[in-house]
Formats: sequence, structure tokens, C-alpha cells
Amino acid sequence: MIRPRFARSVAAAVAFVTLSSLAVACSGSSDEVVKTADGKTVLRYEGSTGQVIYPELAADLGYFNDVELNWIGDTTSGPQSIQNAATGQTEFGGAFNGAVVKLASAGSPITSVIGYYGSDKESFNGYYVLDDSPIKSAKDLIGKKVGMNTLGAHHEFVVREWLARQGLTPDEIKQVELIVVPPVNTEQALRQGQIDVATLGSVFRDSALERGGLRELFTDESLFGSFTYGTLVFRDDYIAQNKEAVADFVQGTARAIRWTQTHPREEVIAKLTSIINSRGRNEDTKLISYWKSPGVAGPGGTITDTEISTWIDWLTRNGELEEGKLKPSDIYTNEFNPYANGTYSPDSGADGQALEAAK
Repeated sequence: MIRPRFARSVAAAVAFVTLSSLAVACSGSSDEVVKTADGKTVLRYEGSTGQVIYPELAADLGYFNDVELNWIGDTTSGPQSIQNAATGQTEFGGAFNGAVVKLASAGSPITSVIGYYGSDKESFNGYYVLDDSPIKSAKDLIGKKVGMNTLGAHHEFVVREWLARQGLTPDEIKQVELIVVPPVNTEQALRQGQIDVATLGSVFRDSALERGGLRELFTDESLFGSFTYGTLVFRDDYIAQNKEAVADFVQGTARAIRWTQTHPREEVIAKLTSIINSRGRNEDTKLISYWKSPGVAGPGGTITDTEISTWIDWLTRNGELEEGKLKPSDIYTNEFNPYANGTYSPDSGADGQALEAAK
């Protein structure tokens, strides 16, 4: 899907409703928990232009019982998304797990509740140069520019990991310049020579490759295989005080992820296109046709220790995190995910049914 980022509303702006408010504590200040007239908890969030994130799909599929989504705008930055959740500007956000670990290590009280994006053989992020580029190896990147959607997140970590695996020293890695370029402009920036390497994923990668003239340096899938890279987070105090709402959000989102994992590609594309057409945000749906697979490793977005510990270890090795300060269980929980807590079998479909019945 369809994130964010990596990463990722209901079918239009939330309908006008009668609101009631409850005061709750958040990071030492007072925030409001907004509810609809029928008692549903309203969750503010940021989406992604021209894409459908899993909570939006869950809402359209009718998988939420106790929550209603309120889209407040779009973002292309995972770190900013989770920062907004941590500071109470939104109820949930999503980012690369390395960024989640860094924010948690800085003392931000957040918890990952479900995986929402990653890589597999069909859905991955590639790092591309022009066909006639002199860049052939990691050493050729010294002094060159690599364009990506944001810094301090998935692409920066993956690029630095690849450079290190290719034998570059820390000082050499520092000489590779990382440039922020919006995903919709990355291909153009590469072709116009504004950057030397373009980070391209999902629909942006496939549409760029169709136009030709690009050469792959490496991919994140070639480094880590099938792997969930990013999670959705809530503030700890919000979870404690709105546990039923968070549980409903996670179960619905997990079922939406599982729906895409167990339904034909054509059916998923049709559903995503319908959602974009119906929500009235003046978006183009052509990128949705390039959707290939969920790119989420675990059934329904269940999180594994390795998906978190990989980045704890990475930050520790690079001197950005004190050894032993954090462990995976400090960062995430599968408590609310029906495919991890015993509600559904991990092998079942979106409604807990046997996969044969789900197809």
C-alpha cells in the first residue's frame, strides 16, 4: 500500500457531526478526545496524496466499530508524522521503524501497534541512476547526491547500510549527500541532473522504469528480503485512556491489510480507485494502477522482534543509541492485533475465515 512512508480516510472529509469532548492528559498538557454523536472516537490523522492508507481502506470496508477517521491533510514525511502523533496534533502516525526507535529513545512516549509498509519481491524501494551515469559502485557515490522523500527515515538508513556493507568508511559515508525530494518529483530531479541517485518505490518506481533510461544500483529487498519496515504509532497516554478505540483501530486496520493480502490484485486496485474517486480531494488515480502487493510481511501487520531489533542494533552500532537502553518490547505491542492475540488464526482471512473461503 500505500502509505507513507513509506508508508498511508474515510470516503470523504468526515461528515459534519455533533461533537462532545472529554479532557485527557497528553504529554503534560490537556487535549480533547472528540466523539461523534453516536459515541465513536474521532481519530485525526494525515494521509498521502493519490494513495490510500490501510486505515482508510478499513473505514471503507466497514471494519471499524468504535472509531471514525478525520483526515487533516497529507504528509510525505514519516518522522514528521510520528512527531505529530507524539505531540498530540494527530492521534496516530506512521514511520520507518528506525525513526520510531529514535523518537522513543529521545523519551517520546509512543508505542507501535501495527506494521503498515515494507518490501517483498513485488513491492520494494530501489535506488536508481541514469543509464549513462558513471556511478557503478558505492565508492562512486562519494561526493554525489541521493534524493529521497525525507531524512532520518527508511531511505537514509537503507542507503547508509548499503554503503557500509559495500566497504565505505564512516568518513566516506558522510561525504554522500542526502537530498530531500518529494516522491512525485524524484524521477524528474534525476533526469534533469539535480540529483545523482533517485530513491523510487511502488508506483513511482514502476512508472519511471516504464519510461526507461534508468539503471538499478540496489534495493532494500536485496538487503533485507521480505520485511516490514514501518509501523503505526499512538501515544502511550492515549492508549491507556482510550484502549477500546485503539483496539478497534488496530483490529480494523489489521483486517484491511489482511484483505489486501488475500484478495486478487485487480480487486484491490478497483477498491483503492473507488475510495480515491469518492473522497473529493482532487487527486489523480493513475498511480493506483501500479499497485502490486501489500509489502507487509506479517499477517494483518503483526510486528516481530526482528523488525524492531534490527534498527535498535543499527543505532547502537552507529553510536546513536546507548547499548541496552531499549529492547523491542519497549517499542511495540501486538496486543490489539487479531492475528496475534488469538482472535483469528494467522492463516485466516479478513473476517477470520479459512483462506479458501476468503479467496
